[in-house]
Amino acid sequence: MSKKVALVAGVRPEIIKESPLIREFEKRGTDYFVIYTGQHYNYEMEKIFFEQLNLPLPKYNLSIRSSAPFLQGEHTGRMLIEIEKILLNEMPDIVLTLGDTNSTLAGALTARKLSTTAAFTNIRIMLGHIEAGLRSYDKTMPEEVNRILADHLSDYLFAPTHRAAGNMIGEGIHHGKITVTGNTIVDALFEASKASRDNEILDKLNLEPQGYFLATFHRQENADVKEKFANVLEAFGRLYKKYGKPVIYPIHPRSKKLMEKFGLQVPEGVRILGPAGFMEFLKLEENASAILTDSGGVQEESCILNVPCVTLRENTERPETIDVGANILAGTDPDKIVECTETMLNKKRSWENPFGDGKSGKRIADIILGGQA
Repeated sequence: MSKKVALVAGVRPEIIKESPLIREFEKRGTDYFVIYTGQHYNYEMEKIFFEQLNLPLPKYNLSIRSSAPFLQGEHTGRMLIEIEKILLNEMPDIVLTLGDTNSTLAGALTARKLSTTAAFTNIRIMLGHIEAGLRSYDKTMPEEVNRILADHLSDYLFAPTHRAAGNMIGEGIHHGKITVTGNTIVDALFEASKASRDNEILDKLNLEPQGYFLATFHRQENADVKEKFANVLEAFGRLYKKYGKPVIYPIHPRSKKLMEKFGLQVPEGVRILGPAGFMEFLKLEENASAILTDSGGVQEESCILNVPCVTLRENTERPETIDVGANILAGTDPDKIVECTETMLNKKRSWENPFGDGKSGKRIADIILGGQA
């Protein structure tokens, strides 16, 4: 019997990582639909993003943005209300969530809550969590709470690595729910590498390969703290003075507002850009001397692309990147950031990719669809 699948996503990185599954479903003629909560950006930017990935637009675009970073409950609750309406109308057999955002938690909670009323409503929705088992062991991060809850609620757990699988088994989750599939970001990057990508973005910015650093800095626990934000900007300025290479910083709209609110000045050599498209950002990643970031996804991408990474955090839920030598934790102290960047620049780019072979989407589709063609 054919299965109907719902994919829930809330931010652009989740769509990138779900794109291999969407392509599998399209190829197999699967009955599926996408719920995009749209918790970041605006509709026009999102539309362009889907076009760049050559993906159909989501059937549902909810545009539920957070009114304030500390109103986590309100944000998640608004998503719960709208996702529940859609699931009751569509009645999918399985809901797939990915990652660790409020959208992930809302999708997981809604599917599980509906299923707990099965005795009264005859509803039985299975729940799958893609990129399961990641742990930073820092519960001050909303993302850590979201991913732990999603894992413990799910029927299917698709772990990107054996280490992630071990994290869940250590928490008492039954091993029968867990499959190590690799990370779908590898599939997405392999797919993107087939597309024609010239140096247009580098030419536009007058950049040479290996002639700049690439930076992202946006996480709530970082960017919302004036001292941390100021320290990181200072470090970027120091790197420019030391190496003569500009720091290219495609800034998140929210981070830009915080920078203005705090009255922070952009140091010499730091070039602030608007948010980059997927292909443009990928080209900037590929050609950077090193990447400085507080993003978990960017840590993965730099590792896969063989570009040294300096993580602007005290912990990471992607320890595999450190294990293979692709990444280092620097925190937000300027001296430590400069020191760690020098360390990574002196490393050979010869580490192995720990996140799989680019066939994760197919494995996940095979499991949830069974023998369905």
